[in-house]
Amino acid sequence: MGRTLAPVFALLVSVALLLLGNGLLGTLLPVRAQLEAFSTPVIGLLGSLYFLGFGFGCVLGPHLIQRVGHIRTFAALAALVVAVPLVHALFPLPYPWAALRIVAGLCLAGLYTVIESWLNQSVDNASRGTVLSVYIVINLSAMTGGQLLLQLDSPAGPALFSLVAVLMTLAVVPIALTRAAAPVPPVAVRLRLRHLYHLSPVGIIGCFTVGMTSGAFWTVAPAYVTALGEGPEAVSTFMAVAVFAGALAQWPLGRLSDKIDRRLVILGACLAAGLAGLGLFQSAHLPIPLLVLAGFFGAFTLSAYALCIAHANDFIAPEDAVEASAGLLLTYAAGAVAGPLLAASAMSWLGPSGLFAATAAAHFLFALFVIHRIRQRAPIPADERENFVLMEPRTSAMVFELDPRSETTTPEAAEEQAAATILEDDLPDAPEDEQPPAEEGPEGNEQPLDEEKRPKET
Repeated sequence: MGRTLAPVFALLVSVALLLLGNGLLGTLLPVRAQLEAFSTPVIGLLGSLYFLGFGFGCVLGPHLIQRVGHIRTFAALAALVVAVPLVHALFPLPYPWAALRIVAGLCLAGLYTVIESWLNQSVDNASRGTVLSVYIVINLSAMTGGQLLLQLDSPAGPALFSLVAVLMTLAVVPIALTRAAAPVPPVAVRLRLRHLYHLSPVGIIGCFTVGMTSGAFWTVAPAYVTALGEGPEAVSTFMAVAVFAGALAQWPLGRLSDKIDRRLVILGACLAAGLAGLGLFQSAHLPIPLLVLAGFFGAFTLSAYALCIAHANDFIAPEDAVEASAGLLLTYAAGAVAGPLLAASAMSWLGPSGLFAATAAAHFLFALFVIHRIRQRAPIPADERENFVLMEPRTSAMVFELDPRSETTTPEAAEEQAAATILEDDLPDAPEDEQPPAEEGPEGNEQPLDEEKRPKET
């Protein structure tokens, strides 16, 4: 293990520091916004703008790296993102904060793209699974730790914003001092969202739904806890418990989905998350501790993304896994743009607990869609499914190249392809004679690309 991680240790330290800072900033902003008397719709808008910038960063990051290289891209984006929390503290006003959230999302997505493409080309195929697992554990641990840092000082002052800037500045140091050679620029993948929906409706609708509910949770859940009369310590504990529960639940739910129809596990997670949302909506009238409900909600809501990715990969040939996963990540980001706005509207109408009424409605509607799809086609046999892999949607699309389910591209091949590959957002399907070997089943979708690898529908 130590020998495997030694070449990428500096990269892992950098991403841990970035995620610590981003986790703290994401929770600090809605709490401080309430202290500054921002309205609930404005707080929701700030979260939506972050995910809008994040989506643009995922698309533009590979192109920027191809233009100026990994190190220059990292240095430029790091300088911008370090300034963001400091300007937040100097100008606690809605309009500057709105612009800053777009900049933060774009810069962080670009920084994650640099680190993950570097990480991908620094490991061999035999160690990809190990490195990905360690990376996801670090990711989830840092995000949990970032929530707890809120307890170090009052959100009304500048100290916590300065701490975010310090963490993000320190993240530059390991990259700057690493002796590892900079990799070739990443290949920008094609994005064909209609084609992806044709292959796996549950996968893409699930990622959009998870984006809505998770985006709403990250953005306005701190405001929900504050509105209950709790202080910053309770806010950070509430968020940390939910994130930690989501991290713990991924593995058992994923392993279960390897043995039975994944859609049944996704359905169960949706129903459980919907019930948890209803519990939080009625928390004032239930004899259940708030942290228990937070853990229950996080376990089933925050683990659903990896389940949807795994389900989609069951229908995708290995060589197309990175393209498909990148499309699913952007679908998640699109849902995360819409989710905070809808949740903020529900909170304005129903009060602070309206956040969880909105998430419950989204989960139950998606559950109905999953039931519809289960009735449309038989599941893939268990021995034909891809193995579940831990996954986290808050970094960049480059992490999917570490996924052992995909056929990764060598650095030499990537260098040859980088100049010729274009990024196409939701292009129309290619003519029939150029399509990969996919065949519609009786209901018209969710068919594997590789007919020799996957069984036909019955």
